[in-house]
Amino acid sequence: MYCGDFFLKLKPVILILFILIFFGCSATLDSSYDPIHIPSSESSTYKTGTQSSGSQKKVGTQKPYRVKGVKYTPIASASGFVQKGLASWYGRKFHGRKTSNGETYNMYAMTAAHKTLPMNTWVSVHNLENNRKIVVRVNDRGPFVYGRIIDLSYTGAKRIGIVGPGTTKVRITALGRATSYSKKTKDPITFKPIDYWKGNFTVQVGAFKVKSNAEKYRYKLSKSYQNAHFVTFTDDRGTFFRVRIGRFTNLKDAIRFSEKIMTQGFDRAFAVAE
Repeated sequence: MYCGDFFLKLKPVILILFILIFFGCSATLDSSYDPIHIPSSESSTYKTGTQSSGSQKKVGTQKPYRVKGVKYTPIASASGFVQKGLASWYGRKFHGRKTSNGETYNMYAMTAAHKTLPMNTWVSVHNLENNRKIVVRVNDRGPFVYGRIIDLSYTGAKRIGIVGPGTTKVRITALGRATSYSKKTKDPITFKPIDYWKGNFTVQVGAFKVKSNAEKYRYKLSKSYQNAHFVTFTDDRGTFFRVRIGRFTNLKDAIRFSEKIMTQGFDRAFAVAE
């Protein structure tokens, strides 16, 4: 890499820092920018060959969010989703940290960050520069850099050939949720489209750390609303008792109901799946 006579005058340490910042990343360091990823609001676990059993955790990551003043709304269905743009990657700096869906980020796993696809969606990533293809699972939000559509793990980036360049043009195609895996490689081989519009939904209106308070609130709500109940949720912050009301068979009706009761004083109401 030729950097001109100016760089020859720089001290070695400064030169190394300059190259890392402006010219990409090596095989052992993070990519050339400092990506922002949404911290987890719901804790969950995911094991190869299994699906997360807590569906309310999935829809918790479907709530709209803001980054740098921009609002992002996760889509309810990944069916037919195709997108072209730049892929980037993130690695050692984020290794071991929580991802947006509550998992621990593993730079050696085949995962990725996307701004709006439903969590646990498997996507095919096609490198349009060298024709390589990989399949990764979305478990994080990002990248929030103009023009970039997906942030790959280190291993994903290495397999597709973008660790050195840092970014490359790709086409991503949503495959859905994995339904079966190869016994030999453990890689997913069949998929089912993810659709959050249909299913069993309710609306969360409060959360308590004291169970008796949740029960009192549930009892009060039961006099005016159907299906008043609470569920127990535990993460690294402790145990919470989440109070919910209503029962719906599609997400649109649950969202519509949550918006209605927000005008009645439930300012933190939001739809969740059960």
